[in-house]
Amino acid sequence: MKIGIPKEILDQEFRVALTPAGVYALTSHGHEVYVQKFAGTGSSISDADFIKAGAVILESTQEIFDISNLILKVKQPLDTECKYLKPSHILFTYLHLAADKKLAQDLCKSKATCIAYETIELSNGALPLLTPMSEIAGRMSVQIGAHHLEKYFGGRGIMLGGVPGVEPANVVIIGGGTVGINAARMAVGLGANVVILDNNLNRLRTLDEYFTGRLHTVYSTQHKLAELVSQADLVITAVLLTGAKAPKLINSELLANMKSGAVIVDVAIDQGGCVENVKPTKHSEPVMKINNINVYAVPNIPGAVPVTSTYALTNATLPYVIKLANNGYNAVTQDLSLLKGVNVHSGMIVHKAVAEALEMQFSTLKV
Repeated sequence: MKIGIPKEILDQEFRVALTPAGVYALTSHGHEVYVQKFAGTGSSISDADFIKAGAVILESTQEIFDISNLILKVKQPLDTECKYLKPSHILFTYLHLAADKKLAQDLCKSKATCIAYETIELSNGALPLLTPMSEIAGRMSVQIGAHHLEKYFGGRGIMLGGVPGVEPANVVIIGGGTVGINAARMAVGLGANVVILDNNLNRLRTLDEYFTGRLHTVYSTQHKLAELVSQADLVITAVLLTGAKAPKLINSELLANMKSGAVIVDVAIDQGGCVENVKPTKHSEPVMKINNINVYAVPNIPGAVPVTSTYALTNATLPYVIKLANNGYNAVTQDLSLLKGVNVHSGMIVHKAVAEALEMQFSTLKV
């Protein structure tokens, strides 16, 4: 199969969809890999590195799409890329369609098969291709929060861990999944006063045992959430509903009751976000100000650490890429987890949660 790796064009997106090791693995299976010129530069991977691994370098995005059957990306295609998609293409990338109806409609018009990393799901409910980026986003959310709590950046002027004789900051993490636990590890490590909210008691028990008293676990109700958010210096939203929109847990009333200069890192912004009236921002302009609250709403947080992110992503995606390269569309009929990743096929939304979130027609995928 001919596999194409275009250069990412989203604002400040420096990741690339495949490492040289991934290229070598695919070419060793007899496949052809085409990489757009400078696609790996932001991840400290040169064109020479890709060539040495067996790739062919092409100049333009259009050349990559024209020659390839399988397109590998990191982030969703933008308008300038969607126009190159054809019915013969398999697109494999993060899509997060629940928050982007126009993109879903454009992908349907292309009639390409579009498989989302974030909805590939194992039998135990794990999301293997979302997990590595969630780990990074969770850990980075605390770095980001600490940074924007500095007075120079409009924050409260408070250190997360405090110092002897001065109380630490209050960090509230909404959601105890992969993002939440990784955020908690960083915040606890920095000495902050940390609370995790979740509505799954078994998950809270697991977190309580894992952190052995170093943080507080709280069953999430709207009343308790409002109380804790009003006391928080840093709030991290880490709620995930696979394929669906994130719930709006922080409304304008809660924002009005927060401390002036507090920070919210809305990690759920990929799926629409948990903060009312907040739109996705960019790494170049990452913060929205609401009632003197700093709301950080960048949807590609891991793009800020592309070397770490690119290698972590390829480690997770490569086994699925090899299956798709070896078997084409038939791979989804042979792997139930990969089947769950298909969001768009033959002009229709074929993932029920995505269709419901977008209020679009759902079609059962025929395999």
